[in-house]
Amino acid sequence: MSFTQPTRRMFLQGGAAAFSATSLMGTTALAALDPNSFKDRVFHATHYGPFQAVVRDGKLVGVNHIMDIDARPTEMLTRGVLDRTYDKSRINYPMIRKSYLDGWETGDIKPELRGKEEYVKVDWDTAWSLTAKALLDTATNHGNEAIFSSSYGGWSNAGTFRPNVLQGRLLNLMGGCTITSGDWSAGASQVTLPHIIGDMEVYSTQSAWETIRDNTEVFVLVGCDPIKNNRVEYRVADHGMYAHWESIRDAGVKFISINPQKTASDEYLDAEWVKIVPNTDVALFCAMANHVLAKGLEDRAYMDKYTTGAEKWIAYLQGETDGVEKTPEWASEITGIAPEEIRDLAELLATSRTEIAGAWALQRAQHGEMTHWAIINFAALTGKIGKPGQGVGFSWHYGNGGMPASGKSNPAGMSQGRNFVKTICPASRITDMLENPGKEVFYNGNTHTYPDVKVVFNAGNNFMSHQQDTNRLIKALEKVETVVSVDVWWTAATRWADIVLPAASTLEQDDISSGGTYSNDKVYAMKKAIEPVGDSLPDFEIFEGLADKLDLWTQFTEGEDKMYHIKLAYEKSSASKHTPFEAFWEKGFARQEVPDEARKWTRHSAFFNDPEGSPLHTTSGKIEMFCDDFAKLEIDDCPGMPMWLEKHEYLGNAKEGQLHVVSPHPWFRLHSQMDQSENLRNLYKVQGREPVRINTQDAADRNIEDGDLVELYNDRGTVIAGAVVSDDIMPGVVSIYEGAWPSLDSKGRCNSGLVNFLTSTQRSSGVAQATTANTTLCSMRKCEDPEGPNMAYDKPPILEDYAFAEIDEDKLGFGRLYELTESLYADMEPGEKIFFERCTVCHAPREVTHFTQQQWKGIAPSMFPRAGLEEDEAALVMDYLMKNASDALR
Repeated sequence: MSFTQPTRRMFLQGGAAAFSATSLMGTTALAALDPNSFKDRVFHATHYGPFQAVVRDGKLVGVNHIMDIDARPTEMLTRGVLDRTYDKSRINYPMIRKSYLDGWETGDIKPELRGKEEYVKVDWDTAWSLTAKALLDTATNHGNEAIFSSSYGGWSNAGTFRPNVLQGRLLNLMGGCTITSGDWSAGASQVTLPHIIGDMEVYSTQSAWETIRDNTEVFVLVGCDPIKNNRVEYRVADHGMYAHWESIRDAGVKFISINPQKTASDEYLDAEWVKIVPNTDVALFCAMANHVLAKGLEDRAYMDKYTTGAEKWIAYLQGETDGVEKTPEWASEITGIAPEEIRDLAELLATSRTEIAGAWALQRAQHGEMTHWAIINFAALTGKIGKPGQGVGFSWHYGNGGMPASGKSNPAGMSQGRNFVKTICPASRITDMLENPGKEVFYNGNTHTYPDVKVVFNAGNNFMSHQQDTNRLIKALEKVETVVSVDVWWTAATRWADIVLPAASTLEQDDISSGGTYSNDKVYAMKKAIEPVGDSLPDFEIFEGLADKLDLWTQFTEGEDKMYHIKLAYEKSSASKHTPFEAFWEKGFARQEVPDEARKWTRHSAFFNDPEGSPLHTTSGKIEMFCDDFAKLEIDDCPGMPMWLEKHEYLGNAKEGQLHVVSPHPWFRLHSQMDQSENLRNLYKVQGREPVRINTQDAADRNIEDGDLVELYNDRGTVIAGAVVSDDIMPGVVSIYEGAWPSLDSKGRCNSGLVNFLTSTQRSSGVAQATTANTTLCSMRKCEDPEGPNMAYDKPPILEDYAFAEIDEDKLGFGRLYELTESLYADMEPGEKIFFERCTVCHAPREVTHFTQQQWKGIAPSMFPRAGLEEDEAALVMDYLMKNASDALR
């Protein structure tokens, strides 16, 4: 090492920067109001809410919510956080799969034993060495595109310094890697809606709740369940919208819920329930539009002024293009809704001040691109979009949609930097990529070629519980040489890994976050409350150690510790303008003012009030009821307008006895997070398995009673679940939450209830290549032979005293990338730097070349305010985006 290239070891021995916040670590400014209580309480924040960690003798003993910033905490906070901190599923030490450790030099690593074989407890130096070797071997022998990061999403914790961000920074410093594009949450709509209505919509601010209370007559929930889904947040939940939903309800707004099952929101908001066959919403909205036209209730003047392509869609509705008129009778056969009910609903929505809230779940289906589009077209046909209390919104169920937006900047962490690898994998197509290296795949207007992946590097993500058809994924992973996973717990993603790097929980490290995806009205300190469990390390230190092995320590850390970077992150927030960092850290949070005008804001009002001065970011500048951008692609499963297209499997073509499986977000979890909490499991699991909601008649037909174990099965797999028999789900449909931790029995059944053993890898369409998890059929029977208890939360077999030879670092060749990395990251332009530092920390795309210029113009209006960019900063970023978008490079 040269003097100008210091190492992590030198830093720890005294070469650190002068700033230190040690004196701030144990502050007690938010101690309990009880003057006689002990004072060991530390402010922290999570996806589940802000709180005080109650610590005694160095151990977390309680979680106290904070009334004035979260009056309605969930059980995930009050029970789950404490439960999981010391749960038996914690990864206490670095682990390496036995055959991988034995065969790292010879290559005899036996990947077929992943998920079956023992792990060996090792030291950190061994784990870092073998991880670095795998990365270097792959980069030098196969190219960086053979390194695949499965760490999409960043839901691992609420902090700014999430593991996926730190991993991206490290891998980009060594040349980059193949990454995912799009995401699971709204992969279909985030690609299509910028072309249709000029914005991603699914991650966009909703009309302020007061405008709904004061103007709306009918609020339609299409698969939308805000009361349940807003229990958690991408950053820090504060449940601020709950009281406002009550105000809207109590103001007399009529709620209608179109859904195969009754939801918590339906109960809470006293919604009228309209039962619908899953995946048939497009048929319903087409038929309602047809009836609106038949009754002369359409708004021709609105369409002429604000839309394009209306006549082509109307011709389709009236059967002029295919000979089939989309009447209520036609739709009734598809949707299961009576024709008269469709007519009544169409007239009510057309003649009322109507807001339609569409869930992301609607587009997690085959032809999912069509569903939100059909809702938009119906709203445009009836002249709703942009008017106070009316229109469409596709994020009412997320991030406390409806809360007025502050427009303030959030903390911004370390830049991930430039990824020099341009190969991608659509987020839901990982299995397809692993199975088919060299295959060309069309995604979002461009043709990409799958790489031949040798390393899967997973940080803070449970991709093994996300991907469809889990059995197929397990088999596909056998082609991969190394799987590395950074995690706190033994999730599915760690149980099928070769190298497991144990991360400390957020309670065991410092970080910074913010509250309100859309409101952005608070900045939160995530203060270290307890020491890391076992030999686990904070994420920053894990990647810092790996960077040191790769001779990239200086570039990764910039020669500073994490607290230095936390302070810099805070300084980039608007809160720093009125609250110094030390005061913020002492108190635990800082508020960000919401301007009064934000409380009266209506989505798309600027376009409605001045369509020429404030056009949409579509090709025409208007709402595209027919879109030439898609029509010219000539892709059969994504036509140029919303049309009803038959699904490869749904109740309309089901075999006798088959049921449609829907897999909504859980009530007591954030995807797979919190599944290991025993106290939470006791509230909802059935005989230790994931509950499945079954219609009373479907249960009776199969001799199933409430509380029985059942098998759900198809040709992709079998899961065992616990029956919850109910009349609040329509016949022919079963509902099982996504995100359960898997546990396979001797027959290959998931004894825990992970639904993705049933779901298909069918794509949404050739445009978005998104997930179709909600397009799934299965059969069901009573389980007569369960094999013991669910073992999903027990550790895998571990060899703690296994003897292995010390690794000779001379054999690892750690200097191989030094010359390459010196020149990789020196020429980032200002707009590029701002983009990677501040515009890619939420659901927004991470790679500029994944989207066209027009799509970026539609994404930016939601992304720039959330990033808190000044006008000149936004101009720099937009210039960078326009020069590097996919169509600019053709």
